[in-house]
Amino acid sequence: MNRTRTRTRIAHAMAWLLTLLPPCTALAHHGIASLGVAGIAGPGAPLETSSSQTLPRGSLLAYVKIDQPSFETFTPERDGEGDRSTFMMFGLGYGVRPCLSVYAFLPFHAKTAEDNAYNTAGFADASVAAVLGLRWDGRLRPVPANESLDDLEDLHVTVSAGASLPTGQENLRDRDGAIDPGLSLGFGGPSWNGGLTATKVLAPRWTAVAEASVVGFTEHRYADGARVRFGRETRLNAALVARVLTRPAARTRLDVNAEANYLVLGRDEADGVGEEATGGRILYGVGGLRLTRGPASLGLGWKAPVWTDLNEDALQQGAEGKEKGRLIATLSCLF
Repeated sequence: MNRTRTRTRIAHAMAWLLTLLPPCTALAHHGIASLGVAGIAGPGAPLETSSSQTLPRGSLLAYVKIDQPSFETFTPERDGEGDRSTFMMFGLGYGVRPCLSVYAFLPFHAKTAEDNAYNTAGFADASVAAVLGLRWDGRLRPVPANESLDDLEDLHVTVSAGASLPTGQENLRDRDGAIDPGLSLGFGGPSWNGGLTATKVLAPRWTAVAEASVVGFTEHRYADGARVRFGRETRLNAALVARVLTRPAARTRLDVNAEANYLVLGRDEADGVGEEATGGRILYGVGGLRLTRGPASLGLGWKAPVWTDLNEDALQQGAEGKEKGRLIATLSCLF
């Protein structure tokens, strides 16, 4: 068969089978979306690190992600320590142009104390994001409408920007009437985020991905008068994806993912003063699988801290870096 025609067919199949990695690195009281795509051929997509593919023009993507951490406890007694959380992220993506995709996210958070003394659950702050895709071909160019398999193996990068909207309930009170901003469902004010990614096919079955991103929060005055600003979040992520199985006739692909996620958390501030037992540095390890079949993609993984340097470490029970581990499951479909 003519090689050019074969590449064109592969590229068209790739465009049809693109699926977004369901987003969200859901944290104890923070959360930000991460984006990625995977297809039957071409670059692979990690579970937590954002990839550099954009959606085909006019396509609509629906997805959901579940992130369920369970936390180490300081004492064997059931004394109100953080036990587990369930973070779900629902989203829609739309390909405005081959090089531009936009997304909307609606998270659901459920946070549980080990003695059920103060549990919270509900929809959190909605957010929106835009992603600009570029390809290096002697110079940076916007991603074109049609890319051959060779084009897909070029270095791809994205620039993203987004913001959250204060739609979640930020003034939830416990049985004593106290407000704990860390257990509330919203920040009370908008947050902003920006990021860069780079994706490169190293070999026909191997893909390397790198990401840098930052999230900033605005100060908010809660109903009890307290002024709180959550600490800035900076992420540096790297991933290696191996395509271990491909069945073109069945439109099926299986990838194995290995990732390192480095997170720097600034101190939260209350009334302009840094709060004790907040912030620090964490290195997570992630391992998982992604199965792509037709227009749908299912990802399963396990994420756990492998190194931490937390401020006032002994006091940060129930916080990022204190997980036993996090079970991650994602499902997405392109229309």
